[in-house]
Formats: sequence, structure tokens, C-alpha cells
Amino acid sequence: MNRRIVVLSLVVLLVSSALVASAAEKPAPPKMKPALVVMDVQNVWLPYMDEKDKKVGMDMINHVIALFRDNGFPVIRVYHTEPGEGPAPGTEAFEFPKTVAVRDDDPKIVKNYGNAFKKTDLDKVLREKGVNTVFLAGLSAVGCVLATYQGGDDLDYNVFMVKHALISHDATLTKSVYDICSTISYGPLKLLLETARAQ
Repeated sequence: MNRRIVVLSLVVLLVSSALVASAAEKPAPPKMKPALVVMDVQNVWLPYMDEKDKKVGMDMINHVIALFRDNGFPVIRVYHTEPGEGPAPGTEAFEFPKTVAVRDDDPKIVKNYGNAFKKTDLDKVLREKGVNTVFLAGLSAVGCVLATYQGGDDLDYNVFMVKHALISHDATLTKSVYDICSTISYGPLKLLLETARAQ
């Protein structure tokens, strides 16, 4: 009987040691390295957007920009222009309203396609900053933001829409985007960024 107990104890010890060693060998999941991408909040497009979306969205965009700055994470500006049609860079129509809290030293991407990753340096800029998680704000929720969401996912970024920081021509359609995409609201985003900063 004693011999069986000794053998059983040895087996348990060996299995436990193997499980501990196996758990120790697993690499830790990568730390979240976030960036905020603020898209196409340009004077030329804003008049076409739903007033309900603009009222909430413009305020939330600034709150989210401040949240990223307060936690030391990058804010990327994205602008859209149609070749030969405009708006031309450097014109008032091309610029963000002065009420949007972007800065001249925020990286700036100019795109000609809906997907901000297509034929731009956005992927390069994000990778140089070590970013693996992209949060999207701006317009249009049903156009360029949605295309960029899919483009980021195709490039293996973790991508999230920031709830109430998106604007489109129809607030009902904006809500549909929140329903079909990974979204995050301000409170959980704040907690997530504070946790990421502390890592």
C-alpha cells in the first residue's frame, strides 16, 4: 500500500511540474499599444452630416483626443481629398474646424481612398510608434471610418470604433455601425488607456 502511495505521489508531482513548466513557457499576450485616428473632420464634409451626430460627435471627439493626450498615446489626423476635385490641401475647406483639438505636431495622413491605410503611410506611422490597437473617431461612420476599420483589421490591428465619436449623414446609420463593429464607450476606454499607461 505504501509503495502505491509513493508511486502515485511521484506521478502527481511529475504531472504538476510539467503543467507548471508548460504554463511558464507560454508567452505573455502583447501589451496594448493604442493610437487614436481622427478621420476626415473637415470643413468641406461637415455640412452634409446629420445634426444629431454632429452635436454629440464633435464634443466626444475632443474628449477622446484629450483622453489619449492625458495618457501619453498618439493622435493621428487623417484628411481626405479627391484627386482633381479637392478639397485642395491648404484651403479652408480641407482643414479641420479650429474647434477640433488636433495639433500641428500630430502625425498627418492625406488619403484619396475611403480606407486610410490604402496607398498612405498610416500603417508605417502606426508601426513606427509600436501601435497594435487602433481607435477610430470622425466621419463618415458609414464611409471612410468603416472602410478604415476593415483595412486595419485586415492588417491585424485590434480596431475599435469610439462610441459617440462618429458622425455620418444619417444618425440611424451611425447607430448601425456601432451595432456591427467592435465599439467602446468613453468610460471603458478611459479605464483601458489608464491601465495601458501603467503597464
